[in-house]
Amino acid sequence: MTDMTLSDAGLSPEALFGLPKPASESRIVVAMSGGVDSSVVAALAAASGAEVIGFTLQLYDYGAATGRKGACCAGDDIADARAVSDRLGIAHYVFDHESAFREDVVEQFADEYLAGRTPVPCIRCNMGPKFTDLFRMARELGADCLATGHYVQRVMGAAGPELHRALDPARDQSYFLYGTTDDQLDYLRFPLGGLPKSQVRELAEQAGLRNAAKPDSQDICFVPDGNYAGIVKKLRPEGGVPGAIVHAQTGETLGEHQGIIHFTVGQRKGLQIGGQPEPLYVVGVDAEAREVRVGPKRMLATSAALITETNRIGPLPDSPLTAKVRSLAKPVPVTLEGSLGDGAETRVHFAEPEYGVAPGQAAVIYAGERVIGGGWIEETASAA
Repeated sequence: MTDMTLSDAGLSPEALFGLPKPASESRIVVAMSGGVDSSVVAALAAASGAEVIGFTLQLYDYGAATGRKGACCAGDDIADARAVSDRLGIAHYVFDHESAFREDVVEQFADEYLAGRTPVPCIRCNMGPKFTDLFRMARELGADCLATGHYVQRVMGAAGPELHRALDPARDQSYFLYGTTDDQLDYLRFPLGGLPKSQVRELAEQAGLRNAAKPDSQDICFVPDGNYAGIVKKLRPEGGVPGAIVHAQTGETLGEHQGIIHFTVGQRKGLQIGGQPEPLYVVGVDAEAREVRVGPKRMLATSAALITETNRIGPLPDSPLTAKVRSLAKPVPVTLEGSLGDGAETRVHFAEPEYGVAPGQAAVIYAGERVIGGGWIEETASAA
């Protein structure tokens, strides 16, 4: 957008940023990870005529691993964010949050695996270092809003702003943002939520951004090679202690594993226990006994899940609710028992048995396209 206007792209600053005053009198802070999405947000903000400031949080630095393109908030990614800012003529600042990120996200990630749970560090990051600290700094600078490259939509409803799924379901990131508070949503802007990824890359090319063709991140940012167990073992060596693989129905020991950190509920691969009459899946992990418990797929059927530390965004509607228990899962009909929000415990009842519901993951509640909130899965009830 250094070479074009928003009107040329069929966009408007009012629709993208919902500024409370004319763009020429506004200040927008953009969270820049170094990826193409947040870079395009910065370009759109600059093209609006507002004063734009780019913020990048350096969250980790694992030496050679930071040379991988398509990660987030380290090494070459910070260099890309700086180059984009220079191209757009906007201010850019880098803040070292490695210690906070390690304590709040990475260490907790390792502890969850060590406890036999399945963590979702991207949600923890959004609820912690990314939003909390960026909000504080943006407000201290007197910014009118904080814009990010997340693929979700902020829609004005009768009771205020609502969080909705992205227009492109293949890019939707609403699962990872259920912890957004009403106060945060009032200040946040998600300019890409109504755009397909193909258009975002076209806008990057038109703006002359050097990362227009940069690959999307496919892994957890601090696990660039996809070896989650390797990171956990480095932080918590006791997670690599061998133990028994036990049949959950018969109690028979079927084999030995090389550490519970290699297994999550619903997993089938890597068990190395051939010769069984039917396929077996991980149905539970007993961290104290160092046992991986396996059983047939029917043992994964779940009728309900208790979720804790719940958050609610806006009022709870009367309309039917659905839930996602994994980021790539399809929303399924549910009912809720108990309060949702303010950290309360809530029991989510599935209309039909749901499979592979793992403690440690999140259950995110929807009403149609709107995100209602969610919480962490603490325990499950078997439907088998």
